Amino acid sequence: MKMATRLTAVLLLSCSTLAMALGLDNAKSQGLVGEQPDGYLGVVKATPDAVELAADINAKRRAAYDAIAKKNGATLEQVAILAGQKAIEKAAPGSFVKTPEGQWIKK
Repeated sequence: MKMATRLTAVLLLSCSTLAMALGLDNAKSQGLVGEQPDGYLGVVKATPDAVELAADINAKRRAAYDAIAKKNGATLEQVAILAGQKAIEKAAPGSFVKTPEGQWIKK
């Protein structure tokens, strides 16, 4: 029974991660959020859902950046900036990205 409980927990976590990813893609396509040079998701149009989504994604990104930084002897900021550059490069056409000057532009 314990194995089934663990499996259920893993499946629920996977489903919520998938839902979060779908929510992120949807929010990006609607122009609610966009990628920033600092490696974190920014809110383009401040709706309650966009703000909540960005906060959740950014907390997870920060944890991942911290782990990568510690593993590679880098700073959190170095990892975040590199991730931001890559995220902006990979951003889909039509999605919003923030310039180094702080302006949102459609890619």
